[in-house]
Amino acid sequence: MKKYIIKNWWRYTIGGICLVCSTLVDILVPFITLSMVDDVIVGGNMEIFRRDILLFAAAGLGRAFFQFVKEFLCDMSGCRVASGLRKDMMKHIFSLHKGYFDKTNTGELMARVKDDAGSVWDLTGFVGMLMTEATVYFFGVIVCMLTLNWKLSLVPLVFMPPLAYIALHLEKKLDKDYDDISEKNAALTKVVEENISGVRTVKAFSAEGSELKKFDEKNEAYADANKKFASDLADTDPLLEVIPKIMQTFVVAIGGYAAIKGSITYGTLVAFVSYSLSIVWPIENLGWMLSLISQGLAGYKKINKVLKTEAQITDPKIKARVISEKALEKELSDAYHGYTGRKGELSFEDVSFEMEGKKILKDVSFTIPKGKTLGIMGATGAGKSTIVNLIERFYDASEGSIKIGGKDIKRMTLADVRAFSSVVTQDVFLFSDTITENVRLGSKDSMDEHTVRAAIKSAHATEFVEKITDNYDAVIGERGIGLSGGQKQRLSIARALAKTADLLILDDSTSALDMETEAAIQKELQEKKDMSKIIIGHRISSVKDADEIIVLENGAVKERGTHAELIARRGLYYSTYEAQYGDYRNAMAAGE
Repeated sequence: MKKYIIKNWWRYTIGGICLVCSTLVDILVPFITLSMVDDVIVGGNMEIFRRDILLFAAAGLGRAFFQFVKEFLCDMSGCRVASGLRKDMMKHIFSLHKGYFDKTNTGELMARVKDDAGSVWDLTGFVGMLMTEATVYFFGVIVCMLTLNWKLSLVPLVFMPPLAYIALHLEKKLDKDYDDISEKNAALTKVVEENISGVRTVKAFSAEGSELKKFDEKNEAYADANKKFASDLADTDPLLEVIPKIMQTFVVAIGGYAAIKGSITYGTLVAFVSYSLSIVWPIENLGWMLSLISQGLAGYKKINKVLKTEAQITDPKIKARVISEKALEKELSDAYHGYTGRKGELSFEDVSFEMEGKKILKDVSFTIPKGKTLGIMGATGAGKSTIVNLIERFYDASEGSIKIGGKDIKRMTLADVRAFSSVVTQDVFLFSDTITENVRLGSKDSMDEHTVRAAIKSAHATEFVEKITDNYDAVIGERGIGLSGGQKQRLSIARALAKTADLLILDDSTSALDMETEAAIQKELQEKKDMSKIIIGHRISSVKDADEIIVLENGAVKERGTHAELIARRGLYYSTYEAQYGDYRNAMAAGE
């Protein structure tokens, strides 16, 4: 947090100066009141009267000015600190490998970025400012009271310890309540989010009753947590009201007696009463301020935990050493630019992948020359999507090597690795933005409208896009809501084609398309001779035209060959064919 605060040092410095000035003005006002009572009301001095009026006006205007500058600069600084944290956190989150997201709840990360950053904003802005102001004010008032009459000052000082104890005790109780409310709120939010996102599934299975019951349970638990908070507050809060009143009664009684006896002036009594009323607020709010500070610090610790999570998959590092300029140029070229331009082939060489002690892939090898197509088939869990994750370097292979253009991808920058391929995933994700911006994802500054429309046309999505109101500028709802599964898949294919990468990966991405549309898209892809392709699917129709097909079983390559070769072997691929089309000879006779 220190580096973010240092970036705003001049705002904090000016804000701090204004805070001290504002507080001092506030503290010194009772002295003007003292003068007004003793010298003007009692003494009848008109000259001092005019002076005190001017001082009151100057104090009011000065305090207003200093308050405005202080609050604006301190809150602005807190905002910038939180904004800087959010930015760095999002940047760091993007750098983390896929395994981190497999184990980390999305809602938890959202809470770090949104809620915890908000707590840090409060801590470094409003709350930090208020705590500083309360501290300066409290000790400033004590100094003024001791200056006026040290004996009478003992009265409020006696009441401060029990008042502080009650405030801190209340803070501890409420802190536990805050945690409980936060936990119950998270549980309630999760149920609401799941049911809104899956409302069609809930309706389809007539599960409204059971889901409402689940909601009622979480809602009731959240309400009970808030009731507990209100109860704890009601039990202690009256004491925070009564003790200051008792203290002020003693101040008025003892001070009034001293004034009548002539030990102190009436002006001193009025100033003392004013100070006894104002010294209470820093103590009363001590627990609340400490609670907000602890929330801010706890929030920062959670954020820092995310920021300190090491990115396990990173760009290659070059050790510093003295070399010639020419050698350095070659080193950088080899290590950081293993892939430049449209270099050719992708190869897997005895690649194995293990996760949490379980072998997902076993000694997988294949080569895709430039412009060729590889089909991958296999049952669910056979390791098909794992191959995609390894190509994109979301994970690193446990054994073996993956090469692009003859270069190991571990010696290439992540940007270069991911520039090589364009992926259409099983789970289509569309952003809440226009169709054009969704297709332009990743190349928003460089991709022109013609490229976007050409990609949409190649994905056979033009017809339905132009029927939508606003066409290419139509805003898609969250996750593409309002579009059919096939329409979402076609836009996802268009997005991949618009990237114009060397390798196109279709990971079971035509499952929602009808056979006619799938065939038309495949024909379109076959015409792109300069683009290599990996087609992953469960349907024979998706992969039958590939130059080579590999069939995975339990993470290993069970069969490989062309469609005709695999049919002739009458193995696993042939069994899949028969399951989908019936007997091969009958299917051939029927023109399949």
